[in-house]
Amino acid sequence: MRFFGLCPQNDDVTNLSPLTTHHSLLIIKAKKFLIYNISMILITGGAGYIGSHCVYELLKHNNDVIVFDNLSTGHKEIIDELKKYRDFKFVLGDLKNKNDIDELFKNYDIDSVIHFAGLSIVSESVKNPKIYYENNVLGSLNLFNSMIENNVKKIVFSSTCAIYGDPDYLPIDENHQKKPINPYGKTKLTVENILDDYDYSYGLKSVRLRYFNACGASTEINIGEWHNNETHLIPNILKSALTNKNTLNIFGTDYPTKDGTCIRDYVNIEDLINAHIKALDYLGKYNSTNVFNIGTGLGNSVKEIISECEKIHAQKIKYNISPKRDGDPAVLTANNNKAKDILKWVPDKMIKDTILSAYNWEKYLLLRSIKECNKT
Repeated sequence: MRFFGLCPQNDDVTNLSPLTTHHSLLIIKAKKFLIYNISMILITGGAGYIGSHCVYELLKHNNDVIVFDNLSTGHKEIIDELKKYRDFKFVLGDLKNKNDIDELFKNYDIDSVIHFAGLSIVSESVKNPKIYYENNVLGSLNLFNSMIENNVKKIVFSSTCAIYGDPDYLPIDENHQKKPINPYGKTKLTVENILDDYDYSYGLKSVRLRYFNACGASTEINIGEWHNNETHLIPNILKSALTNKNTLNIFGTDYPTKDGTCIRDYVNIEDLINAHIKALDYLGKYNSTNVFNIGTGLGNSVKEIISECEKIHAQKIKYNISPKRDGDPAVLTANNNKAKDILKWVPDKMIKDTILSAYNWEKYLLLRSIKECNKT
């Protein structure tokens, strides 16, 4: 398995030794984290970035999970890594094929779902909206219908701040107007609307978590952000820092912000997963539909993120300045008061800690890629 498409050469790699990372398997003796009135949990998209971290957190606390994934953007290597910690059932299947999901509910006594499966690259959704409506909307409909047919009526849904579109005010709260500006955001809003209708007509209760910018990696096992076509800022900065092959681009330096670059709300992956656990517990206790923004309520500019990466890498990171991209707001930050008040969720990771975890993960991926290349 080659992780960057090409085998890195020795002169393409910097600062890889010693590997200052946690990445050897951490064995933790944990008591079961009791999620109220919840037993067997289906995780769709559990081989992907966010889903895999949720699987690990549930396994760590001895919850029963089943992972369902078609591995189109997830990785079997991640499933294998998770199984080193504790065994669980992995089912290869596709939500676009309702028979696959029907068989799952037929064979297992599932009582709740955390739904991560879907496509999430904004630029790709603009170029090819068809696959976004097929995966995100049709796939979700098949899941919801199978749930109703099998009397499974609790689901946590992975939504997005992209449903808001360009902000009318900041920070953005859950009552902000929904006016997505790309097919990705539109598909997520469509699914939220379906969930409203299914709640009213069939009693399907949901908690929708509208993420802002998820980032970072596990600080305990070898899982992290791993996309074949990486579009997110932090991993792209770190890939550029660790190799000489990737050119980092900053899109626009004349925004009305303190340093001219875009400001985004970066939420640590482990904090984000904690919100999912609390959301599922909320469903178990109250059997009530709700929606929450999941962000820090703070913002960091592109240049601030680069500066933090340079501190960790201990070297300057080169970048090119490119024109602004259409549809990029100057600032996007979350009002997370509702999640704090109702879920009692409080993000506690600092951006420097988040970037360090991502840095260690990128070094792990690169070293593994070199080892794989040396075998060929």
